[in-house]
Amino acid sequence: MIDIILASAAQFTRFEELGLSPNALDLGFFQLKWYSLAYLAGILIGYWYLTKLIVQPGAPLARRHADDMIFYATLGIILGGRLGYVFFYNPAILSNPIEILQVWNGGMSLHGGVLGVVLAIWYISRKEKLSFLRICDYIACVIPFGLLFGRLANFVNGELWGRVTDVPWAIVFTQTAAGDLPRHPSQLYEAGLEGLLYFIITSLLFWKTDARYHPGKLVGTGLLVYGLSRFTVEFFRQPDKGLENLSWGLTMGQTLTVPMLLLGIYLVFTAKGRRVRVEPTAGDKSVA
Repeated sequence: MIDIILASAAQFTRFEELGLSPNALDLGFFQLKWYSLAYLAGILIGYWYLTKLIVQPGAPLARRHADDMIFYATLGIILGGRLGYVFFYNPAILSNPIEILQVWNGGMSLHGGVLGVVLAIWYISRKEKLSFLRICDYIACVIPFGLLFGRLANFVNGELWGRVTDVPWAIVFTQTAAGDLPRHPSQLYEAGLEGLLYFIITSLLFWKTDARYHPGKLVGTGLLVYGLSRFTVEFFRQPDKGLENLSWGLTMGQTLTVPMLLLGIYLVFTAKGRRVRVEPTAGDKSVA
């Protein structure tokens, strides 16, 4: 089957034909990478959207809390994402610890980044005596921006490509270790599911329902949307070498989504029981 696909590889789009470069700006002595801009855009646009959410009645945090949150969440994303990648996917980096700091070369784990953000929320909520779970609900609504831009940057970098396929929209990532074989552009699948779909669902719940007054419902929904999206895309995405089929039959990516799915189910189905009267930290209306 592989031989047949390889023989017809010429009919598929080749990555270099797209004219993409990992560098958004290249001055020779300085390169600004799309990967870095993706993280920056996700954080800044996410912060902007958060400021729109917290001016609605019953918000669990004020603007000053959001300002602190953006700083600690950024640290959590970078440190957690990088360390998560090292420990979950590429522990060989530990043999040369300086590579841990080279985040501009790629290699970030969403699961590690989530843990980092959760720790940031826990710290802020404990320090300011705020509701941890309700802040998680609001932060869950801004996460899709980072996921969308991050996956698009993965595509521009020609990394994290998909499995070999013969679908008409397959791409031959010839300039990478993918080899001269057409593959699923799984980065775009993830951008659509983890980014756009996640944003649409959480936005509808926030703006069109009273979900934000049920602590845990929004973050639980986010965990379910992301978990199901990632679990599904793993069937099309080329897993990291050595982590394709673990002894229990799942890839590492699928394995790490299982706790997220279970937690998401629990939070969504128990959220109604946590409904309490909410007095606003921001805004001027009480919420019954």
